[in-house]
Amino acid sequence: MTPTQAFQEITSTHKGTFFQRMAQAITQWSGSSWAFGLALATVLVWAATGPLFHYSETWQLVINTGTTIITFLMVFLIQRAQNKDSLVLHLKLNELIAATKGASNRLINAQDFTEEEIAMLHEFYCLLAEKAKQDNDLGQTHTVEEAEENHAEKLQKHRA
Repeated sequence: MTPTQAFQEITSTHKGTFFQRMAQAITQWSGSSWAFGLALATVLVWAATGPLFHYSETWQLVINTGTTIITFLMVFLIQRAQNKDSLVLHLKLNELIAATKGASNRLINAQDFTEEEIAMLHEFYCLLAEKAKQDNDLGQTHTVEEAEENHAEKLQKHRA
């Protein structure tokens, strides 16, 4: 099955589970002006009722418990949204790498590399950046391998 066929199958048959739809709706709503307004109104009502309840421990406990529960649940929704956004970004970058002639396919799914592999690639790209600084043509780009070959050719020409 090609990626295009897989995408078509997913989008045509998969509308998401109830939890996915609910989490998406809550995430979108909680980032809205209405949600902020409701939170602000809740705090203002709570503060205004302070004299009525003589600023009791129970009065304080109500807001502390409510905000703690909401914060606890929102942390998971935020992390879920970040994970989804991160995965989508990786998929888009993978598509660009796969579709770009001359791009190194070794970087597809780079998010799954170990920290050591990422550090090694970072060193390669630092080297590539240094070699690019030596080029007079700012528009020219290279893969790591092309940069190594170009640099070796330049060194041979300068030595000759």
